[in-house]
Amino acid sequence: MIKFKMIFIVFLLSGVLLAGCSSGSNAVEESKPVSGDAQQAEGNKEEAEEKTEVQYYYTANEKGSISKIDAADNSIVTTIEVEGSAHNVQASPDGKLIGATVVPGMGGHDGHGEVSAKAVFYSVESDELVQEVEVGNHPAHIVFTEDGKYAVVTNSEDNTASVINMDSFNVTDTVETGKGPHGFRISSDSKRAYIANMGEDTVSVINLETMKEEKRIKVGIAPVTTGVTSDGKILVAALNGENALAVVDLDTDKVDKIPVGTGPAQVYIDETGQFAYVANQGTEEAPSSSVTVIDLALKKAIVEIETGKGSHGVVTSPDNKRVYVTNMFEDTVSIIDKEQNKVIDTIEVKGVPNGISITD
Repeated sequence: MIKFKMIFIVFLLSGVLLAGCSSGSNAVEESKPVSGDAQQAEGNKEEAEEKTEVQYYYTANEKGSISKIDAADNSIVTTIEVEGSAHNVQASPDGKLIGATVVPGMGGHDGHGEVSAKAVFYSVESDELVQEVEVGNHPAHIVFTEDGKYAVVTNSEDNTASVINMDSFNVTDTVETGKGPHGFRISSDSKRAYIANMGEDTVSVINLETMKEEKRIKVGIAPVTTGVTSDGKILVAALNGENALAVVDLDTDKVDKIPVGTGPAQVYIDETGQFAYVANQGTEEAPSSSVTVIDLALKKAIVEIETGKGSHGVVTSPDNKRVYVTNMFEDTVSIIDKEQNKVIDTIEVKGVPNGISITD
């Protein structure tokens, strides 16, 4: 997949922009000495529990790979090679799968040929490919519903979203959106997807029960991605064309705009719903290198954190202690301490890291 700013230019020129009580007898039995076999069994149980607690974050790399990184020590565990350009990656709610969008390699192919784009799904445990699913042209982002029933993919060139049933891995619905659908998030009740339409100034609200677009909310120029609070009251959208974050009251659709850095790309709302983190990418010729932190209650930026060149993807950890940011133009990931609001580590990730996600 071509770099983000190239996507923006292509779409701009073409008009298609781009979650007991124990009895006394039991107490006596628990006080008995434990046999060697029982101790071994208990040790195996504890070891298995420790294994399930391993947490990974993943980056989608545009040059054709997905990096799996151990969140404990920020070491790259595996590099999964893909056929094409990986743009976005997302962990399933149960932590068992990683889904990614893949665009065919661009050599001799103008993005409109017969080669199919796809969503790919890998096992978190084994790193093995579980399934490939053909979707629409130029797939952008993939997001799972919190109930695990669906994965939704935006097709930027088709102005649609593909809905994949996760039981069958079949595309069961194709929903029309605005122009250039790109990044999005799904409400915590799994009922609605809020899709940023880069080719216009709107966010499409998709009802995942009726599989229809309910409405479009005007938010501002070239929205790239969205976020929605867990209570479903606040929607945010990164406005690449205005260097701002749109904050939308979903009861009234009233929009407030908060200035951020240059060329904002992704936005992510933390676990508390208090802060939104906006990655400022800029362009390859004039890259930005920061993340703007927005207090959603105050509706203002409280700090700008220096990261790396071309900050694009952003996600916060489930324990709300870290922020992970991909820096496209220097092939790195910045790890931010949320309490200190500063980068505490930077790791190298080859292949132009773009989207990012973390397992629960």
